[in-house]
Amino acid sequence: MSETPLPGGFVNAVVRAGDTVRRVPGPRAAYVHELLRLFERRGWAGAPRFLGLDERGREILSYVDGHVAWEERQPDGVTSDESLARVAGLVREFHDLTEGSALAEGGEVVCHNDLSPKNTVYRDGGGGLRPVAFIDWDIAAPGRRVHDVGHVCWQYAGLAPGAEPAEAARRVRVICDGYGLADRGEVVESVLWWQDRCRRGIEADAAAGLPHAVRLRAAGVVEQVRAAHAWVAEHRTALERAL
Repeated sequence: MSETPLPGGFVNAVVRAGDTVRRVPGPRAAYVHELLRLFERRGWAGAPRFLGLDERGREILSYVDGHVAWEERQPDGVTSDESLARVAGLVREFHDLTEGSALAEGGEVVCHNDLSPKNTVYRDGGGGLRPVAFIDWDIAAPGRRVHDVGHVCWQYAGLAPGAEPAEAARRVRVICDGYGLADRGEVVESVLWWQDRCRRGIEADAAAGLPHAVRLRAAGVVEQVRAAHAWVAEHRTALERAL
């Protein structure tokens, strides 16, 4: 079966083979496979299905057809309020599915921990592109709801230099409303926590010589995340006021 490389691959090379995706299992593969099995048992269509391992020991995942928002410039449907609210709704769905499960390990829920448009599949059901599934669950782990919500606000609302503060704050509110988040006092703090954690993680992994982190550092990602953190800190009051 012929294989076609898929976009991305900073950490792991990913290829499509027919209606499946093949990739080398990550260090938390057993946990992720069980999580995907849970979603399948519950009938949740917002994630790929785990189909086993191939003859080369690679994961076999179902291919989720649609538009993945890899490029910086995206169609209006991807950035619309409707898509923001639906992204948040999808997050709420898998959080609710994992609450109280063995995989939550006594925590609130299982968090994806890398939610972004680049890990989201969109489809047009007649009203424009809307999110239907999340991919790349490699670093999913027990966590708090607000941590995934904060990551969504950072990545989908574009909280970084160049954003218009009032509009960014409005988009953050759309996300929190779409999730139905009652307690919003830690949302902006969670954004800052993620940005600091991300920057420090890339710096540490690059210093250790890990290839993906070296590439990210060379691409200027450390500086971009540092600037995003400074932007959020500067506009923190406006963001929190909107919530």
